[in-house]
Amino acid sequence: MSDNGSVALRGLRVLGSYVRMHPWPFGLAVTGASLYSFATVASTIVLGRVTDKVLLPAFDGSGVSSTTIALGALAIVGVAVVHALGVVSRRFFAGLTAARVSKTLRTRVIDRYRVLPLAYHQSQPTGELLAHAEADVEAATEVLHPVPFSMAVILLVVLATAALFLTDLVLATVGALVLPFLAWLNRNYSARVEAPAERVQARIGDVSNVAHESIDGALVVKTLGRERAEVDRLARSAEALRIERVEVGRLRAGFFPAFNAVPVVGIVVLLAVGSWRVSTGAITIGVLVQFIALFQLLTFPMQLIGFVLSELPRAVVSRDRLEAVFSTEPGMPPAAESLTLPSGPLDLSVRSVTAGYGDVKVLDDLSFEVPAGSSVAIVGATGAGKSTLAQLLLRLADPDAGSIRLGGHDLRHLASDDLRAAAALVFQDSFLFRSSIRENITLGADMDEARVRRAAALARAGQFIDRLPKGLDTVVGERGVTLSGGQRQRVALARALARDPRLLVLDDATSAVDPTVEAEILTGLRRELDTTLVLIAYRTSTISLADRVLFMDGGRIAATGTHAELLAREPAYAAMVQAYERRGAR
Repeated sequence: MSDNGSVALRGLRVLGSYVRMHPWPFGLAVTGASLYSFATVASTIVLGRVTDKVLLPAFDGSGVSSTTIALGALAIVGVAVVHALGVVSRRFFAGLTAARVSKTLRTRVIDRYRVLPLAYHQSQPTGELLAHAEADVEAATEVLHPVPFSMAVILLVVLATAALFLTDLVLATVGALVLPFLAWLNRNYSARVEAPAERVQARIGDVSNVAHESIDGALVVKTLGRERAEVDRLARSAEALRIERVEVGRLRAGFFPAFNAVPVVGIVVLLAVGSWRVSTGAITIGVLVQFIALFQLLTFPMQLIGFVLSELPRAVVSRDRLEAVFSTEPGMPPAAESLTLPSGPLDLSVRSVTAGYGDVKVLDDLSFEVPAGSSVAIVGATGAGKSTLAQLLLRLADPDAGSIRLGGHDLRHLASDDLRAAAALVFQDSFLFRSSIRENITLGADMDEARVRRAAALARAGQFIDRLPKGLDTVVGERGVTLSGGQRQRVALARALARDPRLLVLDDATSAVDPTVEAEILTGLRRELDTTLVLIAYRTSTISLADRVLFMDGGRIAATGTHAELLAREPAYAAMVQAYERRGAR
């Protein structure tokens, strides 16, 4: 349990933050609930008066005038109408408040995900990220629905309590003895339910993660016959969730009956004491009816407050999980100044860059220059840091030391939108959305048909796209599974080319494409695209097309030159290229 206050106090702070998000609908909900409270207390007073002035005289034969009956009926109907208006406005605006707060929190989560560095997304299970945006937001805001009513209930309690003491001091004193015991029940329950409620939210993330992995990895699961194992893995996660939820349910099952029983016992005692008071002539039957009705009004607010308090631990836990996302540092601060990149191809300068993951250093004092409009191939053994470098070139992460300059400006001084408009990165693993090929290329940007087809032609994707049933409007499966690996890579490349990048980084982006087609693509890019090209590749045919080759070893540039020059003078490079060729031959 957190040491920054009790669950109730932390819950009140959470609720206060929700009210500050959307005060107007919340205020209207409280107004409606207050109207309901006034009407409810008024109904008990009307009930007592009608009992004494209409019902008892009618039964004892003393008679009742038609005017008195009409006034009694009018009072009952009037109170009922006000009561109904209060209920409708409270429910509508309370629901509106909860919906808007949920939208705000969910938007904040998604916006935070967008600015967090790639390393954060790589370190968090997808199921956990989804749980934050869905289950945690829902659990954090569900308690908000009854809160406007609960606040007006305080007014109801004050009015009803005042009416109780004004009605009969003896009965009011007896009824007041119930309240301390109810407060103790609430406090005890809140303290015991917080820990299992926290474990429930964590288990929801576990279940979501297992389900996501099993579905996302369906090909691996099926080809390796892992269906039963994945079902068992999900069953274990679901069982852990069930155990925690049953524990929360067990605590609730013990709390609510006890909480509801105490006011009932109080009413029985009040009936006994009230009957004695009527027999002594201290109060009338109408007063006793009014008093019991008032006390019953108090039991409902007590139950409602009990429900809110029972939901607070879950809301506090879920909000704490969301705050952990909100408080995560973006890692890469936004640009401190507004700079303008020069037109045309952009030169690239990597100066004394060091980067790694934790204590593992991947790039060590790496430096090289790429003139504007030229092409370089970056080559190195697995683990040499090529993909890490590719991410740094597009500022998906910042180096631990050193700087990367594009068009003469440090990437850290460029606005993110300007950088994304000027540079593009295409990975080996080409992600496509479950939408049409056209939408996968444009990604919602305003592009005419000619621009889309030019990009597809440059990526040598035009021919296979035209053979599809609906051409560019053909919808591909999730992650593009209805296309081959080479086709997916070409669509992903067309997506980058459609934006006319002035720096294009291809991280083994054509590895699944036929070597002949790959050569056509790269030759076409050199001829028709006005850009600076960085190729991270292992195919000899790809490497030889570059103006210059940078040979990486141990996180540094070990040698530089043309492909032929490095073959002639660098034994390590020659050995690696031969290994690449043997792998390609297989």
